[in-house]
Amino acid sequence: MKALAFWEHGGPDVLRLVDDWPEPRASAGEVLVQVATCGLNQADVFSRRGMPGMPIKLPHISGADVAGRVAALGDRVVEPAVGTRVVVDPRIGGAAGSLGYPSQGGLCEFIALPAANVIPIPDGVSFSEASALPVAYGTAHKMVYSRGKIEAGESVVVLGASGGVGTACVQLAKQVGASVIAISGSPSKLELLRKLGADEAICATGTEFAREVWDLTGRRGADVVIDFTGATSWAGTIRCAAKNGRILVCGATSGYEAETDLRFLWTRELNILGCSGWTRAGIVSVLNLVERGELVPVIDRVVPLADLADAYVAMENRQIFGKVIAKVADI
Repeated sequence: MKALAFWEHGGPDVLRLVDDWPEPRASAGEVLVQVATCGLNQADVFSRRGMPGMPIKLPHISGADVAGRVAALGDRVVEPAVGTRVVVDPRIGGAAGSLGYPSQGGLCEFIALPAANVIPIPDGVSFSEASALPVAYGTAHKMVYSRGKIEAGESVVVLGASGGVGTACVQLAKQVGASVIAISGSPSKLELLRKLGADEAICATGTEFAREVWDLTGRRGADVVIDFTGATSWAGTIRCAAKNGRILVCGATSGYEAETDLRFLWTRELNILGCSGWTRAGIVSVLNLVERGELVPVIDRVVPLADLADAYVAMENRQIFGKVIAKVADI
């Protein structure tokens, strides 16, 4: 079968499209899914570059956000029926693992995985929309509803607002009635963020946003700051949070080691809340929102599997708005 894989760590140039990757078979308790689309995430970039202390088996196929059709059932599996359109809950391999990292992922024509991890796609939701949801929108759902418990009328700052998780956070925070301040390093994306629902959009890098947030909130700070940028923004995140504010963290794209001025923690009695990713219930919830027309996933582009290297370059250069979706097959 066709697969996009890498045999060594490095830049997008290490990716190779092959047509002789062994096709998997569904074992007991598994289903075989014919892949239609697969969403890209920062984890795909990290796995390709190589993460110290987190080895993966090479050669490797990345890709967590799989949508497609059930092609075959393994022993002891009775549903979903062959032909059912499904999206995959990527939580495979324990609490720290997911489809595509460290296990083999979905940038290929077929994938075998536990039947418990597939979720039927509602009518009216496309494969591309479905594969935009699990990691980005599932994680955003958990941060907004479960970890952050964001309420109507609260002020919410979203850093890295133009990426997959960022655009999802903007949309979901607006849905609960929050006032959203979106931060992006690209001036061209500010109007797009406003159209998405952001009440304010700030172009800033590093910690530059903190002063503007302080002024926009009447010098009280934001009730919630969502920061998955990490090292380069952390000092500003701490400074712009309000008294009793919540800081939500689900990643650190600019680096994991960030200095914290502890004085802000005790003087403002701040709450730092980690989020390890999505839940199955969250994926189902956002699927239902899309089905009802209450949520439109933000998709920057849909790209054939053979042309993904350029899309990865755009991701790494922050030249995208929302999700990049790989189109694997017309099914």
